[in-house]
Amino acid sequence: MRSIQMSLLKLFTLFVVLFVVAACGASTPEPAAPAEEPAAEEAPAEEAEQAAEAEEPAAEEEAMAEPSGDPIRIGSSLSLTGPFGATAAVHKIIGDEFVKKINAEGGLLGRPVEWVLFDDESVPDKAAALYERLITEEEVDLLIGPYGTGNITAAMNVAERYGYVFPHHTGSLTYAYTYDKHFPMWYTGLHPNITTANLLFDALETSENPPETIAFVVNQFPGSKFMAYGQEGTDEGGAVKIAQDRGYDVALEVEFPLTINDWGPIAAQVRDADPDFIYLAGLGLNANGLMEALQAIDYQPRGFFVLWPAAGPLLALGDAAEGVMSVTLFEEHEPFLSNPGAAEMVEKFGAAAEEAGMGYTAVETQASVSWATWQVLTTAVKETGSLDQDELSEWLHNNTVQTVMGPVNFDASNQNYGPDLQKIKQVQNGEWIVVYPADFAKDGAAVAYSSN
Repeated sequence: MRSIQMSLLKLFTLFVVLFVVAACGASTPEPAAPAEEPAAEEAPAEEAEQAAEAEEPAAEEEAMAEPSGDPIRIGSSLSLTGPFGATAAVHKIIGDEFVKKINAEGGLLGRPVEWVLFDDESVPDKAAALYERLITEEEVDLLIGPYGTGNITAAMNVAERYGYVFPHHTGSLTYAYTYDKHFPMWYTGLHPNITTANLLFDALETSENPPETIAFVVNQFPGSKFMAYGQEGTDEGGAVKIAQDRGYDVALEVEFPLTINDWGPIAAQVRDADPDFIYLAGLGLNANGLMEALQAIDYQPRGFFVLWPAAGPLLALGDAAEGVMSVTLFEEHEPFLSNPGAAEMVEKFGAAAEEAGMGYTAVETQASVSWATWQVLTTAVKETGSLDQDELSEWLHNNTVQTVMGPVNFDASNQNYGPDLQKIKQVQNGEWIVVYPADFAKDGAAVAYSSN
């Protein structure tokens, strides 16, 4: 009791001194050391708050601490050689940059991340064998899918056999992916054979004089055939059937092998059909091959769409590429740049692509879906604090992930697909820009047809 009285007396004395000094216009002196003790006794809540604030920087420093311990190993293959090499190179740069970023931020679960990457040489059977090796010999903790539908399908079968979570970035054979732990970032919905074609035709019909006749040139690659014709054994159809249902005249249908060497005969067929519009269900350098062959016979298309082009090499064709259309999930302009992590991705990819000597250093669909795939996998690990495949899968099924392409979630009742997020882009004034829908178009841009 006596100590409390003494403390109160000290506080009263201090208050009187401070009041007198303030009244005289003098600056307030620092309180004497003895007076600090009762303040601590009288205000434990304030002291706790100050202590908590002092701990916050320490917590931040801990979160950014150098990762330590055994690495978390993430395994995958990419088509570093073979027909898919030009596009897979984009995915390698993205993976390298994302791993650098995650390690600079403290790794995962406080441990460094190591990317175990093999070359599948663009061969599905090779991809399957490599994923078997990644799981059984390399004993990786996590997986990310390879590039290309055929390789993804083959690798997914292996992941399913071992129960691994399988995020992947470019698989288009959507109907075949029934594995409950696959998480697709080719965010095109479950029926892109329907939605993609309708999106394109809706875009074309916003022009003043839309095309009336269309030539379909189709790569026999499983994904592109699905987009053109739909699932085999069903009457659902794809772009060809939808065009006919919407009243277009299909002037030509021709298929070509994945490893085509001579585009001359197909170019001649296109010239003879002389369509208003060419729909090329192809990928990679297919568009370059066909357009160069058309130039060789002095034929300039009035309109041209390519499904999954190598964006940079196509632009390198110069004036011949003007007006070419495609689909996209991301371009380097608003509103895409406002998505979480988008600006950082653009900066890191651009610098790394330039250093690698790539002719095209802008981010578009391939780079963005790859970055988003890494975002999805690492977010699940951080949020669960686990590497357990079942825990990661459950979390992804029940949560939304903010990505550079926008928010994504995985609907288990829809084979883990959400809505189709694709947009229509076009080469205008020598650059790829979104032109449809209007809400995503760059600076109010619109579809240009006829382009030549």
